[in-house]
Amino acid sequence: MTEKVKHVLGLSGGKDSSALALFVKETYPELDVEYFFTDTGYELPETNEFIDQLEEKLGYIHRLNARSLNNIEGRGEKDFAHLLKEHGNYLPSQRDRWCTVQMKLKPFEQWLDGFIKDGYKIKNYVGIRADEPERTGYMTIEKPIESVFPFREHGIVRSDIENILQRNGLELPEYYKWRSRSGCTFCFYQRKIEWVKLMEKHPDLFEEAKAFEKGDDENTTVGERFYWMGQGQPLETLEDPAVQKRIIENHEKKVARFNRKKRRNALLGDFEGYCEFNELDDIYDEAEGGGACVTCYK
Repeated sequence: MTEKVKHVLGLSGGKDSSALALFVKETYPELDVEYFFTDTGYELPETNEFIDQLEEKLGYIHRLNARSLNNIEGRGEKDFAHLLKEHGNYLPSQRDRWCTVQMKLKPFEQWLDGFIKDGYKIKNYVGIRADEPERTGYMTIEKPIESVFPFREHGIVRSDIENILQRNGLELPEYYKWRSRSGCTFCFYQRKIEWVKLMEKHPDLFEEAKAFEKGDDENTTVGERFYWMGQGQPLETLEDPAVQKRIIENHEKKVARFNRKKRRNALLGDFEGYCEFNELDDIYDEAEGGGACVTCYK
């Protein structure tokens, strides 16, 4: 009996997963790949626009959310407030990334369960590159899901990604002009400069993120108040022009230092034309992704 295999590839709206989808389509045209985007309802407008552009290149992309999993068309439901209450108004953080589990992984697993129930083995294509040996993909021992890493198999590294996008008629998503990664509008992995930019570019989304910090006094964890930027750092502090000025000046100093470093290192080539926020992890001397969930930002 022939084994039934379902090939799936997740798109975060980030550059790596997008390049992977295009690369797999080019390299393995015989594969029937199901593309999906787990739409939390709190994606940046620029992310949704880029997913629409990708769909023109790839074909249909499943939008996984509460509506689509019940065969209803539409963007993701705005249900974070409900989830926040369930978690005692404890905002997700690096210590407890419950947002990824509830808003990304659970819809993905629910979607796959339908294929598994029909007897399919799942091959899940992941955009981890050859220069990321420490990273892993989605792993489970309970379900017939195998992670596949085409970039590793073909030696694709970070410097190849933009090339893949461009030869397919795409540029980097617009949010890279002011933010380092895709993910929810209120992602706690944002640096202060990115919060300042969110306030500038999308003031309504900044206000929404602020509102989640207020929580619900009748349903909170041990009476504490939680903030996206950490203890004692509410987003409203960023509305002070003096605070904004200090954050921007600090960022500009780090960018200048990064540029000097690139000039000194001939192996990195000409620094002109680089995308500042695309290289924000390097500018801040942090590991790529800054610890953020691969599911969200790749």
